[in-house]
Formats: sequence, structure tokens, C-alpha cells
Amino acid sequence: MLTGLHLAVIGGDARQLEIVRRLTELDAKLSLIGFEQLDHAFTGAIKEKVSEVDFATIDAIILPVAGTGLDGQVDTIFSNEKVFLTEDILLNTPAHCTVYSGISNSYLDEITRNADRRLVQLFQRDDVAIYNSIPTVEGTIMMAIQHTDFTIHGSKVLVLGLGRVGMSVARTFDSLGAHVKVGARKTEHIARITEMSLTPFHLKNLKEHVKDVDICINTIPHLIVTASVISRMPPHTLIIDLASKPGGTDFRYAEKRGIKALLAPSLPGIVAPKTAGQILANVLSRVLKEDLQSRKG
Repeated sequence: MLTGLHLAVIGGDARQLEIVRRLTELDAKLSLIGFEQLDHAFTGAIKEKVSEVDFATIDAIILPVAGTGLDGQVDTIFSNEKVFLTEDILLNTPAHCTVYSGISNSYLDEITRNADRRLVQLFQRDDVAIYNSIPTVEGTIMMAIQHTDFTIHGSKVLVLGLGRVGMSVARTFDSLGAHVKVGARKTEHIARITEMSLTPFHLKNLKEHVKDVDICINTIPHLIVTASVISRMPPHTLIIDLASKPGGTDFRYAEKRGIKALLAPSLPGIVAPKTAGQILANVLSRVLKEDLQSRKG
């Protein structure tokens, strides 16, 4: 149970509702910021504006998957008001207050560092990333079907990166009958791709492998699908970029060439917000329990 904890849940989308539901079931007290347009009420959760919250009593701040923008704004679909997380807010919290976010950026890193508050990025955890790859893969399949006029079965698919998402994507498209090649840099990843009975290649040779690709799925969060790579792709190629914003694709050049390139960094929240929210809620509640027990001694 989380009895005695006062948590501030700031902004977010439908995934946050599963987090709120789970935390209230565990008897935590919640201040919901940026939820004034939410019709549903949760026992133990109070809708408040930032100016109304006594942050001196807040044990943890729960941010959406995206965290904040570079200006500190927190996205929310349940409010028309702009909501910001600032360094001053963090300085008003107790020293033990922890900030939980899906991912971070330079702004969030800076204000938590300056305020000397712990920042936990849930998406850096293997369990979250692996569980989250399930709705990500389903969403990728949905996009591939919607934006092509051929079947996945028999198509030539390139997957770039063999991280936790890349592995799930490659395995699933292979099981659907696609001819899957996977690009990686690490020798252990090349070995794993081979063990999976897929076709490996080194990313330095990417240009050589896109000449007949039907679907290119990128999971690498830096520019990898460059203009020179796109220039060698067939006109019908579909690029699905699953990396965090701004993705790893030169979208401007893809549009210029007439190649459809889609940035889809938050697929779980789009195609399966309930499941994606439950994944985060389960992990977050477990982490909060561990933190509470460690503080008690």
C-alpha cells in the first residue's frame, strides 16, 4: 500500500488515468494538475491548479511519458490551460521528493539537478521498455497495413537497431512472413540477429541494403535514415520511425522524394492507452513502494 504518500500527477494523456486509478487503489493521496476537464472522479484524488498545490507536502511528482517540453510545459489532453513544471516548484518540495517521467530532456535534467531532486526515467528500465514493445509492435503493424497496398507477408522489411523494441519488431514481422533484415553495429547484436534466423547487416552498409526495401522501420534515436540513404530507396518504400522525437529520419528529404515517412514515437499511447497505462502503473506503484520502504528504513 502507498498509504501516507502525497503524489502530484501533472498532465498527460489517457495512460495517466490508469496510473491515477492504480495509485488511488493503493491508498495514495493524489493532487491532479491539468485534469479539470476530466469528467471521471477518483476517490482520494483532487483536481487542483498548480497555484493551489502545497508542494511542501508532495512526496513525488508523476509526469507523462514525454516529461516536459524544453520550456517546461507539460502536455495534457484534459486541460486548456498551459501547465509548467519549474525549478521553483521543485525547490518547494521536500528534499526526498522524486520526479518520475517516461523520458527526459535537457530542461528536465537541469531543473532536477539544480533543485537536487532525484529524477527517475521509467523508460530506461528494461521491464517497462520490454512490456511497452508489445503495443508498439501492434501499432507498427497497424501503420504498415494502413499505409501500403501490399501484404506484409512476402515484403522486404528493414529494421534498424536491435534494442528492446527493435528485437520485438523484427521477430514479429518475421513471424508474419516478411523477409526481415536487421541493421546493427554491435557484434553481439549481429550474432543475436543471426541466432534469430534473420539477415544481419552492419549499419555502415545501410545504403547497400535499401535498394529494394518495402518497409523500413527505424528504432535508433539519432539521424540514421539520411538523405543519401533515402535517395537509394524505391519510391514505394514506407518508413516508420519509432525513435523518440525528432526521430532518426530526414523527413524533409523523404517528402521531397515522395516517400512516405511517418514519425510514431508514442504508439502505445495511441493504439493501446489502457494497456500502456497499466504497464506504467504497475511498475510505478512497485517503485514507489520500494522508495517508501527505503525511507522508512
